[in-house]
Amino acid sequence: MATAAVQTPSHNRVEPGSSQLQPASYPEVVPPSDINVKEITKQWIDRLNETLSGSDWDTITQLFLPEACWRDQLALSWDYHTLDGPDKIASFLRSSPKGSRIKSISIDTSNPKVEPHITAADYHGQVKGIGAFLTIETDVGKGRGLVRLLQDPSAKWKAFTIITGHEETVGHNRPQGVDHGGHPGRKNWLERRTAKENFEGNLEPTVLILGAGQGGLTIAARLQQLSVPSLIIDLNPRVGDNWRNRYHQLVLHDPVWYDHLPYIPFPSHWPVFTPKDKLAEWFESYAKLLELNVWNQTKLTSASWDGQKRQWTVELERKKPDGSIDHRTLHPRHVVQATGHSGEMSMPQIKGIDIFKGDSLFHSSQFKGAKENGQGKKAVVVGCCNSGHDIAQDYFEHGYDVTMVQRSSTYVMSSKAGLDVLLAGIYVEDGPDTEDADLMFMSIPNRMLKRLHVDATKEIAKRDEELLKGLEKAGFKLDHGPDDAGFFMKYFQRGGGYYIDVGCSQLIIDGKIKVKQGQEITEVKEHGLAFGDGTELEADEIVFATGYQNMRGTARKIFGDQIAEQVKDVWGFDEEGELRTMWRRTGHPGFWFFGGNLALCRYFSRMLALQIKALEEGIMKYEDP
Repeated sequence: MATAAVQTPSHNRVEPGSSQLQPASYPEVVPPSDINVKEITKQWIDRLNETLSGSDWDTITQLFLPEACWRDQLALSWDYHTLDGPDKIASFLRSSPKGSRIKSISIDTSNPKVEPHITAADYHGQVKGIGAFLTIETDVGKGRGLVRLLQDPSAKWKAFTIITGHEETVGHNRPQGVDHGGHPGRKNWLERRTAKENFEGNLEPTVLILGAGQGGLTIAARLQQLSVPSLIIDLNPRVGDNWRNRYHQLVLHDPVWYDHLPYIPFPSHWPVFTPKDKLAEWFESYAKLLELNVWNQTKLTSASWDGQKRQWTVELERKKPDGSIDHRTLHPRHVVQATGHSGEMSMPQIKGIDIFKGDSLFHSSQFKGAKENGQGKKAVVVGCCNSGHDIAQDYFEHGYDVTMVQRSSTYVMSSKAGLDVLLAGIYVEDGPDTEDADLMFMSIPNRMLKRLHVDATKEIAKRDEELLKGLEKAGFKLDHGPDDAGFFMKYFQRGGGYYIDVGCSQLIIDGKIKVKQGQEITEVKEHGLAFGDGTELEADEIVFATGYQNMRGTARKIFGDQIAEQVKDVWGFDEEGELRTMWRRTGHPGFWFFGGNLALCRYFSRMLALQIKALEEGIMKYEDP
């Protein structure tokens, strides 16, 4: 008899082709006592510098714990790598054509807040060692890093985690803003700005960016700082419309300390959670203040790549204020698809979907808000992630009889408990500077992050105990994320399957929003939905909050099959535990994917901009590993 295939539980599902990330393990260490943290850090760094300069890679094993990870972002190579264990670190350095591109490492002395200090390497604070911010000198510039040193059972200090990466230069490189003296015919700032924004004369953008959301704006800001001309195009009439046009009650679920954009942080009076329209206004102001080149109501009609010239030929249609269409042909060397975290909406193909005779049936991305008076109306929301919950809550607040259809389990955490635990000590009021906070967070390799979040998820569940019990009693199916690692891992691994509770869970517990759980929809009826168990739900309005496809699908829609077949799938983890394809080379020269929440866009916009700059300067080659 054939054995039935075991189906992977939905909470452990990964993006097709990606790897199932295994949690790291904590090493056996000796707790630090009365020690000179600065001297111990200096001694370790001196030994590492000696190894890097002498290319004696076998001595790496003496500097790193067996469980160690070296996470590198463009400093050892022009890519992102997480190297697990001393042997892989040594092997990577040995196989590199240039050896180590890092020339020297030193303790960061720029600020007392970042000097070496006692820190914990686990969630509960039982594995303690030394944390130290680093200054890095590479073959092409400077960078920053962070190392965590632990004392092994033989009392030797070795690295447990280290991150190395590049940084940009600001402040002293600011432009003068004026050219004093007698210069007949010189243009003022507005005239120069208009010419630059419209790429008048022979001006061409080096980078064409598709989408004026947080991805497009942040990568354009970083490129401008590196003196790389870029142009953002967007179909919407105004910058920020991608948020203005979303459902009526949408508010960011991430706090303000986590969401700052490059160069202009949110002001100190900004609300903790930003409403969508307020964020849209900020985006529009951000683009103006940073003098980003944005063409709204502009469509890319064709694009082709010339491999010999290493450039694109793109045809654009730009709608003018008078309604006429301006046709432009441009030749950027790079195209960045910043059209959102995900791709096209994932709308299930269900029998009868075209015969529905209720008021409306659409995808959650098309939902603008519930009608003012929904008394006597029935709404069904298919899907139980953030959007599904927010939409169901909006319907309830407008008087509808609401049912959520839950097809598989959902990870739920309250906004307060989840964010208090996950962002504690890093992204908080009066916490570290954003740049330092980003480095602290990114210095944790994803396998270690998953291990830390197994413990953090238990703590969140403990704080949310009554909430979770109430949901289960109401028939709502819960999970704890991939391998019990909670929210962040679900976000990275599959981009959905979770809800950060901001009020809807209590409505479910109280029976004010009903739940239909565990049954597949078999058919859309004229006035409702039919399910596999033979039951039916009446509905006047149906919203499918069923998520989105891979960004590669959007690439196919915009650029066609030839380019889409060359690029790799996006999101999910590669074999090293780094996120696939996003913010790094895609498989097609001169083509980049860019997306994520505000925090990821803030951080990785620098990394992508540096790669493009390095290619333009001839420092990095398209063929570089």
